[in-house]
Amino acid sequence: MIRDLLERPIEKRPSTLRFEGRILYLVDDAELMRKQLYEGVELELTPELRALLRDQISTDEITPAYICFYYDETLGRFPYLGLRTTNRTAGETEYPVEPDAVRNGGFVCSAAGKRRGKGSSREASPYAELHAGIRVVVAESIERIYNENCQNLGLLTTTDFSIIERIRSGEEIPLAVFTEGTDEITRQIIEYGGLFEFNVARLQGKVTIPVTAALQEGAPERRPMTVAEKIFATHLVRDAARGEVGVPWVEPGDAGFFRTDIRFSHEYVTPMASIFFEEKVGPDARVVDPDSILFFRDHLTFLDKVMSQERIEQGLLEVAKELEERQRLFAEKQGVKLYGEQMGHQLGSQAICHSKILEEYAEPGMLIVGTDSNTPHAGAIGAVAFGVGTTAIFNAWITKDVRAAVPPSFKVVVSGTPAENVTAKDFMLEILRHPYIRDGHAIGQIVEYAGEAVEALSIDERATMTNMAAEVGAFTGIVEADERTVEFLVEERGMDPDRARELVDGVQSDPDAEYVKIIEIDAASIRPMVALPNDPGNGVYVDELGDEPVRIDIAYAGSCTAGKKEDMDMYARVLAEADAQGLRIHPDVKCYIQCGSVEVREYCRRQGYLDLFHRMGAEFIEPGCGACIAAGPGVTSSPDEVSISSQNRNFPGRSGPGQLYLGSPYTVAASAVAGYVTAWTPGKPFKPVPPRKLAVV
Repeated sequence: MIRDLLERPIEKRPSTLRFEGRILYLVDDAELMRKQLYEGVELELTPELRALLRDQISTDEITPAYICFYYDETLGRFPYLGLRTTNRTAGETEYPVEPDAVRNGGFVCSAAGKRRGKGSSREASPYAELHAGIRVVVAESIERIYNENCQNLGLLTTTDFSIIERIRSGEEIPLAVFTEGTDEITRQIIEYGGLFEFNVARLQGKVTIPVTAALQEGAPERRPMTVAEKIFATHLVRDAARGEVGVPWVEPGDAGFFRTDIRFSHEYVTPMASIFFEEKVGPDARVVDPDSILFFRDHLTFLDKVMSQERIEQGLLEVAKELEERQRLFAEKQGVKLYGEQMGHQLGSQAICHSKILEEYAEPGMLIVGTDSNTPHAGAIGAVAFGVGTTAIFNAWITKDVRAAVPPSFKVVVSGTPAENVTAKDFMLEILRHPYIRDGHAIGQIVEYAGEAVEALSIDERATMTNMAAEVGAFTGIVEADERTVEFLVEERGMDPDRARELVDGVQSDPDAEYVKIIEIDAASIRPMVALPNDPGNGVYVDELGDEPVRIDIAYAGSCTAGKKEDMDMYARVLAEADAQGLRIHPDVKCYIQCGSVEVREYCRRQGYLDLFHRMGAEFIEPGCGACIAAGPGVTSSPDEVSISSQNRNFPGRSGPGQLYLGSPYTVAASAVAGYVTAWTPGKPFKPVPPRKLAVV
């Protein structure tokens, strides 16, 4: 395989580029969107128009989950189908973009506001834009994974809005405009037109890999480092040909390739990556070190339970089934471990990828990459775990390394003792509404969680916080390893205590490590929280919702964020109290509880939780991502339905067309009993609202 790549011709892009096509402004105005798309209207970038540019556009809006069943050029028909806009006359939400509208409109550039591409790591989003004709992406700020995916595919990105007029005038634009301010490796990836092309040039010795400051003459022997920087330092590839890995220290901005310990992907991504791999490397090529690669069938196991008849008639269910088949066959061909569907009568996955990585594979000090934005889940154990796109994972199958620039770190210190009904999820909803996060300053940085309140958390609860580093917009989230980590490795993994302490040793930040920002939060001041619909950053205290109850139709308890053992303990604790008061799940509410792995299900069985959940009227669901990506029981079916969920994000359309609130496991379980969004207080009687409809006997 490598021999063939060494002989392959590879060239850089031209030093100047000219673009022919229109500008598409992604604005919060349904009528202006339609005028651009269907009437050929050209808009001028006035201050008034710029104020209308959509902020916080998630990848769910660029390519809704059902669009990602496609994994080839067909995606070019569908960019922005989930774009949420406002009908300024009626004051209603509308989705004006239709299939083929962007491609048929002749657009070459699209522009948006802050935090473009937040949320899921799906490379299908820039891939859809690219195959719809978009060549340049402009935004005030761009999320890290989405930006890297664009670069890896050859889609140019910039935060410089002056580029728009230069495109419109047909000007020759230097490629350097798009590489300005990037690190040395990113610059060359852009110049070669994508990550694979760069990697071929790298194997041929045509590129320059920067020498880190630690290896330069006269460099100090030591630099105080954060825990994440220490892990990056031990994994930096010095010489790929000789297999030399590790440097004394790194600092933010150091760019290079880092040796991975674990690489994983799921059925949404593996098929596209396998196509890239076989088309670019060869149909008979083999991945490097298959024992350190894992595949998961976890996202679409329950899809046939919720897909609409309209989508089925469009052939999307069959398209989705092709994802499972292609991943399974590729896993067999490559000798890669696949966590697939359960065998026998049970419907469900063996495990959600993040759950299994933390349960069985992640260790302190590891560097882990996965094709999902919530890969930082494993940071709970003191590992650097971050999401990558399709192109990055298929390149990692070739080289076992991944490109990165060491990000700056900021620290969130949660001190004090929280109330008994305040959880790690409440910590995160408080953090997510902090201006540093909401305004996009944390994009691409590492968030390190610390403080006595974090130290007191279990590994499961820490995983809730590191998992949701994706919602922060961070590169990853991490908690330094400590005695809690040792306990987890010994009690959950059966590891020898001495071996566990050996792994934990040194996986802590230096006392004099540098942070670009330190955010201090008093856990004692936090009350149970919910995020209002459409963004996890819309956090409010539950008691601030107003006098009129927010009645719910669905309570979904689960997902990778909240399908762990301790989450199940929380659901059970609330429901057991309700049971003791003679209550059941509210008759107006459909309640679903979904675990993250078979191991968690068996834990629930041993604890007697399955019987409790059934007795209370909740439906227990086997492992899988499910409602969190609108692919399982728990999704809303109409805009007027309201649900509350313990999952990690609630972007528009994420779990159906309804209004989705986020809360802690305690809050979700209490709301399911009460029939409205409410917090749980230990020992306090529940106060269910009267049913809206009579129970059917």
